[in-house]
Amino acid sequence: MFARPWKMWLCVLARLCHGLKSAYVLLLALGLLGSFVGERAHAGDVAAGKATAEGCSGCHGADGISREPLTPSIAGQPDYFTQWQLVYFRSGARKSEVMAPIAQALDNEQIRNLGTYYASLPPPKPEVTSDALTKVGERLAERHGCKSCHAADYSGNVTAARLAGQREDVLLKALRDFKSGARVGSGVATMADVVYPLNDGDMQALAHYMATYP
Repeated sequence: MFARPWKMWLCVLARLCHGLKSAYVLLLALGLLGSFVGERAHAGDVAAGKATAEGCSGCHGADGISREPLTPSIAGQPDYFTQWQLVYFRSGARKSEVMAPIAQALDNEQIRNLGTYYASLPPPKPEVTSDALTKVGERLAERHGCKSCHAADYSGNVTAARLAGQREDVLLKALRDFKSGARVGSGVATMADVVYPLNDGDMQALAHYMATYP
């Protein structure tokens, strides 16, 4: 599933460990690297991923678009982003009482297939707005370089999430969790670094802007 060039692997490892002081997390990352780097690289199976995703539809929607509060839409997320989030949940690097047992029941092939399947689905189509809060969020996104990781249209990039059209409550919770340290990002510049100077009003504006981005 995760076999990629060594330079990319070293980058992923550095992203996972950046800003973390825990020796446990470092060992975990090294273990993940050793487990996956030797596997033969091949694309996931969309049909198999769709079959596995039937168990995810109750929360994330049959089309990968969530209608449930605080539950993210997965449709259109980058393949590797979805895979790595499942790996983080499975390993305990990302905490969730709901997702941990689900991810722990998945093998590498199933994770690969889920990533490929959800990446193949049409992303959510947001209700576009141009109110004052949206404009504040746009300025903040530009100032803090959100496009440098999440792509010029916020559609996501490799292991960086798609933000455009994501549920607003999901985006706001993620920003608050990064700010509090409850969640650790995987970017070269960690999300904790990005949100450090933001107040809650800033985070609300960013979440609103991304959720309504066309």
